Amino acid sequence: MIHRTTATLMLVCATTAAFLYIGPLAQLVGQRHIVATFHEWSGVLLLVPVPLGLFSPAFRADLRRLNRSAPYDRRWLSAVRRGLTAPADRPAGKFNAGQKLYAGWIAGAVLVMGSTGLLMWFIHLLPAVSRTSAIFVHDVLALAIAAVLAGHIRKAFQDPEARRGMRTGYVNRDWAGEQHPQWLTKTARPQ
Repeated sequence: MIHRTTATLMLVCATTAAFLYIGPLAQLVGQRHIVATFHEWSGVLLLVPVPLGLFSPAFRADLRRLNRSAPYDRRWLSAVRRGLTAPADRPAGKFNAGQKLYAGWIAGAVLVMGSTGLLMWFIHLLPAVSRTSAIFVHDVLALAIAAVLAGHIRKAFQDPEARRGMRTGYVNRDWAGEQHPQWLTKTARPQ
C-alpha cells in the first residue's frame, strides 16, 4: 500500500509538473491554477505514506534491509558495471543493490523536492531566502527524478514477477531463488 500510494502521488506530481513546465501541454489544460493546486497538494501528500508506514513492522523490516549494504551488494554492482546479466553473477537479498541505491536516492530527492516546494509556496514568510535558488534546485532535481523514474518504471515492466510480488506480497519460489537467492535462503522454511 505504501508503494502504491507513493507511486500514485509521484505520478500525479510528475504529470502536473509536466503540464506546468511544458508550454504546449499547459495550453492543452488552460487552468493553470487548478493544475498547480493538484501539484502542490500531491507534493505535500507525498511526504505522508512513509511516516504512516512506520506503524507497520513489515515496512520497518524492509527499511532496515534497504538501509544495509551486504557483501554481495558489491558483487551485484560489479557484475552490473561489467554488463553481466546472469542472475547467478548478481547475488541479491530481498532487495538488490540497485533497488537499495534507488530507494535511498528517491527518498532524499523527495525530501529536497518537498523542501524547495514549500519554500516556493511560503516564500513570503522567509524574505531573506531567494525564490530563484529554490526554483532552480526544484527544476533541476525534477528533471533528474523524471529520468530516474522512467528507468524505474521500465525495469518494473520488464519483470512481471516482481510486479506480482508488489501487488500480492508473494513471488514464485523459483524466481526468488534466481533473482534474490540470499533472501530466499534466509526466509526458506523446511518442507
